[in-house]
Amino acid sequence: MAYDAIIIGGGACGLMCAVQAGLLGKKTLLIERNDKPGAKILISGGGRCNYTNLYTTVDNFVSENPKFLNAVFSQWTVDDTVQFFENFGSIKGQEKTLGQLFPTTNKAKDIVAVFTKLMYETGQDIWLDTEVTNVEEDGGGFVISFTKSGKNGKISSPKVVLATGGLPVAKLGASDFALRMARKFGLQVVDTAPALVPLTITGKDADWYASLAGNSVYSRVYNEQISFEENILFTHWGLSGPAILQISSYWKPGQSFTIDLLPKFRLEELIKQEREFGGKRLVSQLLNDFFTKKMVDALGAFLPLQTKIASLSKADAKLIIERIHKFQVKPAGDKGYDKAEVMRGGVSTTELLTKTLAAKKVPGLYFGGEAVDITGWLGGYNFQWAWAAGYAIAQDI
Repeated sequence: MAYDAIIIGGGACGLMCAVQAGLLGKKTLLIERNDKPGAKILISGGGRCNYTNLYTTVDNFVSENPKFLNAVFSQWTVDDTVQFFENFGSIKGQEKTLGQLFPTTNKAKDIVAVFTKLMYETGQDIWLDTEVTNVEEDGGGFVISFTKSGKNGKISSPKVVLATGGLPVAKLGASDFALRMARKFGLQVVDTAPALVPLTITGKDADWYASLAGNSVYSRVYNEQISFEENILFTHWGLSGPAILQISSYWKPGQSFTIDLLPKFRLEELIKQEREFGGKRLVSQLLNDFFTKKMVDALGAFLPLQTKIASLSKADAKLIIERIHKFQVKPAGDKGYDKAEVMRGGVSTTELLTKTLAAKKVPGLYFGGEAVDITGWLGGYNFQWAWAAGYAIAQDI
């Protein structure tokens, strides 16, 4: 069988690439090492799949060159994603927090089913339980070495798409294959690290964080680069929750960030109001209006909880305001790739053509999805990038 292209990786980018090529009358082979396609799609959003974000812009991505996305996103927009799933899967989206779009069925398998159905209808082939071990140039095309059912084999194709994802979640087949192939072909790879990942606290503060395990607090988490306002979650080993996962993409070991534990209010004003009414309440009583008892008790390690507000010195009032609005955190590390949503870094965008994602140095070789130095925020952005990348590559196939 002669194929127009072989796509390695049956995740979001690879699946979209295969069906879009099929819709253009091309014949592709999709090779996936798992026993079913879309493994990461199926577990995303707790099995509900947050398949895009209505407010996607290039500013929602971490990269050495986020503006690289403009050319891809101009070809495939959020509206295109919405229409694609409505037209081919009768999937209506429902908006949740901050533009996150989920299928009304709340079933990620419905998203994957759109692709498996389209692949069948457009005559695309798929090999499951097949691991690609090498890609080599061969007379203007490529030879792909693979292992299937315990046997080694080779297959040729004029074009190859590397959409094998990144390093997070090894149990779903994560690997560095695309990065290894990029280096082999002389392409620059931006240093990789876990992203959208929980952060760990060790040392003298570890017990304090552990004592608050299970407490969720709506907060603003920020550093010099960025700010996120969502929930944080205290855990036995440190911090998690949406705002922490977001800031982790902008954090490196050794760095600190700040948490405003009460972003909707100003404690300075609250203390002033309490004093105007006599200030008879204790600091703990004021804080109990906003935090759980466990949280307030834990804050007692730093704050004069049993002092009446009327009796607060300027120094104590400043201490309370600083601790609540400018809580400093210096994580020891992160929970690693197995707990990360995505990988930061990857194949440098300087190595790829902006409209097609083809490698400049290796005609016919494409990179898409998580393998590229494009990392979206939490909330559907990475899926939007994957769909758009798959579409853009397919147009050039």
